[in-house]
Amino acid sequence: MKGVVAVVNPHAKRSIALRGLISSVWRNKQLIWQMTKREVVGRYKGSAMGLAWSFFNPVVMLAVYTYVFSEIFKTRWVGVGAEDSKTQFAVILFVGMIVQGLFAEVFNKSAGLIVSNVNYVKKVVFPLEILSIIALGASLFHAFISFIVLVVAFFAFNGFVHWTAILMPVVIFPLMILILGFSWFLASLGVFARDIGQFTAIVTTILTFLSPVFYPVSAVPEGFRPFMMANPLTFIIEQSREVLIWGHLPDWSGLALYVLAATAFAWAGFAWFQKTRKGFADVL
Repeated sequence: MKGVVAVVNPHAKRSIALRGLISSVWRNKQLIWQMTKREVVGRYKGSAMGLAWSFFNPVVMLAVYTYVFSEIFKTRWVGVGAEDSKTQFAVILFVGMIVQGLFAEVFNKSAGLIVSNVNYVKKVVFPLEILSIIALGASLFHAFISFIVLVVAFFAFNGFVHWTAILMPVVIFPLMILILGFSWFLASLGVFARDIGQFTAIVTTILTFLSPVFYPVSAVPEGFRPFMMANPLTFIIEQSREVLIWGHLPDWSGLALYVLAATAFAWAGFAWFQKTRKGFADVL
């Protein structure tokens, strides 16, 4: 495969510089693209509908959210008029689910990235650091399909779409960086501590209910709001709703600070991965 080097010592010291990471991504861009496509298509391999499931699933979930929360629970979102709240609650909630789903999918998968690809560690020399990027790319594909479903639904319910929706990639970008940091940490830890996979499932469940997915931040008692804002998903979910639902510009200074913090964390995760990867072959 393109991007695979012929002979390298698996125990050799690896560079932890961000420049080395960027160089690796660029050098293996074709490999990343091909393996991401394989990851996406492989999920639906053998099914009659194939990739159509990636569109069908979010449509069904949005329909379920609309019915359950508007007709059964009679839920209303604070700050939304009663006449619009039935449909608006569904799309507001769906925004949170898209962001949470993107994070949770990669977070839960990361602990098994190296363990499930032992051949790349033992039998061939492979740029292992790109496995996290491939996992993120596949998750981004499904998040993009959900985003399209959301935009179509918003237009169907309201008759318009805010132009600020085009800023959604800018809002999601800092979260992508943060996700990679988590992924590199967990991919490495998953080799040495197999229980990490069970732990990540618990963490994502907790984060789902401690994030403003099903409720607005304003509904949280003021004493607990600092803890809510410390959740890395909270700011991104809130900013996603600003550009998609309310038609407001994002908090540029907040996004800039998030990018800086996420980059520092991602570098730490990458450095940890590079420092520990020389032990992967011995453990596996």
